Amino acid sequence: MLKSIHANNKIQLILGLLLGICFGFLLQKGGVTTYDVIINQLLLNDFTVVKIMLSAVLTGMIGVHLLRSMGLARLHPKPGSVGSSVIGGLIFGIGFGTLGYCPGTAAGAIGQGCLDALLGGVVGILIGAGLFASIYHKIHKPVLSKGNFGEMTLPELLKVNHWIIVAAVAIMIIALLHFIEKSGT
Repeated sequence: MLKSIHANNKIQLILGLLLGICFGFLLQKGGVTTYDVIINQLLLNDFTVVKIMLSAVLTGMIGVHLLRSMGLARLHPKPGSVGSSVIGGLIFGIGFGTLGYCPGTAAGAIGQGCLDALLGGVVGILIGAGLFASIYHKIHKPVLSKGNFGEMTLPELLKVNHWIIVAAVAIMIIALLHFIEKSGT
């Protein structure tokens, strides 16, 4: 079944759309498509966004590695570099801090009718993507490819079984979530 889905682009697009709608609905229900919640997260006054994202990382990490262990999924890490991570992080951070939405929460906010997310988010994403595409050939080699670390994963880098990393990260996430809850934020 998974191979037939993988081979059919139309089914992949439909599944992507349906899962995206579910994701946006859950973001909205969790309250993270609200501008005030996101801004208060950036001001370190409300940790709703962190709690939801850490819970999603924990669930996804365990789910992916379980599927991988059962032979139902394979990892396809994309090559990365320090240069692209720093530049991407800066651009993302500036956009997130300026607009108060990341791409996912902007899509969810658009779904609930927020015009600021539609105008600022979609227009900003399109302008940013266009600007990046226009200068990519100039910055790829001198900036974006600096510190290339390839397609390596953390378990490969540390030369340990992936379940050791999954367990360690799970313990850290659970401890952080517990700390956030105890601190009352």
